[in-house]
Amino acid sequence: MAEFLNALSTHAFLQQALIAGLLASIGCGLVGPFVVVKRITFLAGGIAHSVLAGMGAALYYGYDPLTGALAAAVLAALLIGWVRLSWRTGEDTAIGALWAIGMAIGILFVSKTPGYATDLMSFLFGNILLVPARELWFMATLDLVLLLSVALFYRQFVAITFDDEFARLRGVPVELFYLLLLVLVAVTVVLMIQVVGLILVIALLTLPAAVAGQWTRTLAAMMGMAMGIGVLLTSGGLALSYAPDLPTGPTIILLAGALYLISAVSAGFLAKRRARRAVRSMNEHRDG
Repeated sequence: MAEFLNALSTHAFLQQALIAGLLASIGCGLVGPFVVVKRITFLAGGIAHSVLAGMGAALYYGYDPLTGALAAAVLAALLIGWVRLSWRTGEDTAIGALWAIGMAIGILFVSKTPGYATDLMSFLFGNILLVPARELWFMATLDLVLLLSVALFYRQFVAITFDDEFARLRGVPVELFYLLLLVLVAVTVVLMIQVVGLILVIALLTLPAAVAGQWTRTLAAMMGMAMGIGVLLTSGGLALSYAPDLPTGPTIILLAGALYLISAVSAGFLAKRRARRAVRSMNEHRDG
């Protein structure tokens, strides 16, 4: 740890990596709780893996892969949302097909791109140590979009997350805000690609929120705690992977998985303990 802290004070690339982790944590904290509570992880996975098509096309035509990723993610979110709203039966198959088609299109573009696509490989598996300053500004802009969207439409998002029918009865345009929520998921996916890569992005999107959900009672508290957990995971993964020269993205996800397991066991133990105390109290009250 001391070696990492010394390097952090002298190396700009480590400072930029730490900032990238903080920016990604904002996204996973804001949007992850909605994904977990509404149980749309599979839809988010479809969006995430469809992104490869846009990245491959952008790389082939000489554009920034992240720009192509954002365009493909938003398009995939709208398409998957339409499938979800229109095809109540067989939606899993349709979304799985879109997932596979997006990956296949991306691979085809990559195969036709001259040279070895090193940038695309870093996007697939993540390389937080190579995030340039210009992409930090791009990530900060995406965070601002997420913050403004959630702040403006928080009540509507909460309504459609917990009870679609009740929200519809209250006059909330459920379909519109559902599609907007998926677009925010798409933006978050692009935000976190640099940190953990396309393949592992769903884990960072959902695990901090899942851990937070075991210890909080409100969605706002869950979002705040998920952000804090995201910061802990990204900075901790960066520190742990530095000295042994391990891939940072997988290290972050392993930390997240370990934290989730510890949290689940602890929460389950405490819940059983509270239940036993409640039963004991009821028995004492009845006997008394």
